[in-house]
Amino acid sequence: MTTKYRQALPQAAGGMFLSDGGMETALIYLQGVDLPQFASFVLLEDERGREELVRYYETFLPIARDSSTGFLLDTATWRASADWGRLLGFDRDRLKAVNIAAVELVAALRDKWETSKLPIVLNGAIGPRGDGYKAGRMGAAEAEDYHAFQVDIFAATQADMVSAITMNTVNEAVGVARAAAAARIPCVISFTVETDGKLVDGTTLRAAIEATDTATGGSPAYYMVNCAHPTHFEQALERDETWVRRIHGIRANASAKSHAELDESDTLDPGDMADLSRRYRALTRAFPSMRVLGGCCGTDHRHLAAICEACVPVAAAT
Repeated sequence: MTTKYRQALPQAAGGMFLSDGGMETALIYLQGVDLPQFASFVLLEDERGREELVRYYETFLPIARDSSTGFLLDTATWRASADWGRLLGFDRDRLKAVNIAAVELVAALRDKWETSKLPIVLNGAIGPRGDGYKAGRMGAAEAEDYHAFQVDIFAATQADMVSAITMNTVNEAVGVARAAAAARIPCVISFTVETDGKLVDGTTLRAAIEATDTATGGSPAYYMVNCAHPTHFEQALERDETWVRRIHGIRANASAKSHAELDESDTLDPGDMADLSRRYRALTRAFPSMRVLGGCCGTDHRHLAAICEACVPVAAAT
C-alpha cells in the first residue's frame, strides 16, 4: 500500500498543524448521533453514518484551508479495538473492516481537500483498552499484544501514522509504541492528566514521557497532551526542559471540570472559548514545539477557529 507521508511526517519538519475537536461529544450533542459505548466507529458501517462523519470533519477542514496550516486527520477508531468491539457485537473480522473503512474515508477527504498549502496527514487513532479516565492494569507486553491488532491494520493501509490517544499509564503507551515500531509506522503518544497535572495513577507527565522514551528507545515521533484543560497541565510544564520539547501537540477539553465531574454530567460544557484560545496562545508562545493544535471533549469547530485565530501567525493565513 502506497502511503504519502509515512517516511517523513510534515508536522515534524515545522509549521502549524490543526486537528479536529471532540469527535464523540460533537457527534452526540451537536449532530444528534447515537454512539453506543461512546464509539464513533459504529458509524462506518452504513452510508448515513459515514455522511455524519464527513459532515463532522468538514466543519474543521475549511479552518485549516483558510489559515494555510496543515491538518492531522484522525480516523473514527478510538474505540475500534477488541474489547470495546466485543461489547458492541463486533468480532475481529468486522473490526478489521471498520478500521480499514475509517482510513478509506479520511483518505477520500484528503483527495478532496488537500492542496500545496494544506498538507493532510492521515492518522490512525487508537484509544485505551479500558476507560480513559481510569488507570489500566496491563503490562507493556500485554499492551503491545493487544494494540498490535489495530496498529497492524493501519500499517497495511494509507495511514501515515498512528496515535495512542488518552493514554493514562506508561505501560500501555509503551505497548502501543512498540507495536508501531514493529509495524514500521510512525507513532504519537498522547497522555491525559488529572487536575493536578499527573496521570491518574500519580505519575508526573515528565516521568511518563521520559519512561516511555527510555522503554522504547525514543521511538515515538512526539508526544501530545489531550482530554484535559490547560489549567490542569500548564503548571507541569517547564521551559527549556528536554522532555517538554518532546510535546508537539495539545488537544484540550473545553471544560475545566475534572474527569470525575465530566463523567457525571449529562450535558455538554462548552467552556470559555476565549479563555481557552488565550491559554493555547500562551502555551504555543512559551513552548514553540507545540504546533499540532486540536481539541478534545466538548470542543468543536468554533473552538478550533478561535484557537487558530489566537495561535496561527497572520503571515501563515495569507
